[in-house]
Amino acid sequence: MAKEKPTLEPQGPDDRPLSRPGRTSHARIISVPNGSRYLDTAQLSRLEQSFRQWAEGAARSDVRLSRKRILLIFLLIRYTGAKLNEVLALDPFQDINHQRQSILFGKPDATSGRPPRDVQIPETLSQEIQAALADPAFQESLGSLFDVDPGHVRRKFYERATTCGFPKELGGPDAIRKSRAVELMQNNLPLPVVQRILGHSTPNLTASFVSFSDDDIHQVTKFFLEKESRRKTSARNTFFGKISAIQKGDIQAKVELVTIGGYPLTTVITNDSLARLGLKAGTLITAEVKAPMVVLQKGDKEPKCSAENMFQGTIEKIIKGKVTTEYVVRIADGTQLCSLVTSKSGRRLELRANDPVWAVFNSFSVVLHLD
Repeated sequence: MAKEKPTLEPQGPDDRPLSRPGRTSHARIISVPNGSRYLDTAQLSRLEQSFRQWAEGAARSDVRLSRKRILLIFLLIRYTGAKLNEVLALDPFQDINHQRQSILFGKPDATSGRPPRDVQIPETLSQEIQAALADPAFQESLGSLFDVDPGHVRRKFYERATTCGFPKELGGPDAIRKSRAVELMQNNLPLPVVQRILGHSTPNLTASFVSFSDDDIHQVTKFFLEKESRRKTSARNTFFGKISAIQKGDIQAKVELVTIGGYPLTTVITNDSLARLGLKAGTLITAEVKAPMVVLQKGDKEPKCSAENMFQGTIEKIIKGKVTTEYVVRIADGTQLCSLVTSKSGRRLELRANDPVWAVFNSFSVVLHLD
């Protein structure tokens, strides 16, 4: 059964919560404040293309190298959600691990007590940075590394945004950081992982999340980035978790997980699958549930039914069709669940946006993936 969850407030780039004022439902906490503006994925892609054309469009080689440095600064903020001062403090020859495809932000600081932050990056970005650093001309131009005047960087960011037809403030480094945070959450990366990527202090994280190592978080993030780069969006009902217990029967086995958000999740698989996958307690694994298998129950009260998996949330979006209707539900850790029902059943349910619901599914509906 779903356990009660503490409120997890996702923070924006200014370290203020991204939740709407006055909204208390756990499933609503990743909403952006009323009136708050950010760039969506398509707009971020347009801005990235503008930076690339600008960098390659310089006639003089020294200007082209200077612009390429600004392009890399943009790409680092766009794909890591790092702050501008964090990127400018990087030593690209020391702080970027191309084998691991990660970037180390920050140095050990006894005063703040905050450890360095290792952030996963897409493989394509790692390769692009590695190629740039291998260029002797670019190496020479990086004599001062990324120690560039922040004001100069911001002006170039504003110029690119204006060129794309966006308000200039939406192209600033802080706005790009915020847009990346929203993009990650809307694309279903677990909220605690987003918080760690952004470097937020998260004293309200569940105890279960503490048991996930840095390597676990890297694996989860890498899985997400690979999905994102391939633009695969069908696996919307995805949970990342660790196996907490396995109960083996004569034909099938019950596998219990704890998700990164701290939720229990149960699945039943055959003993043959258990052996083939080599599952054991402590294994990091991905669990997926098809949308038609998710049943919605309206109301705050936990439903009485035989389904082993129950998640309380709020309806975020409804997409009505002639034959089927899709309901998108957010639960407290930011995970998005999609339920697909016939439009006739949808009308009978009388569900509306922002209604509290329970999303339930049985253990036989869960598919496990190791990669």
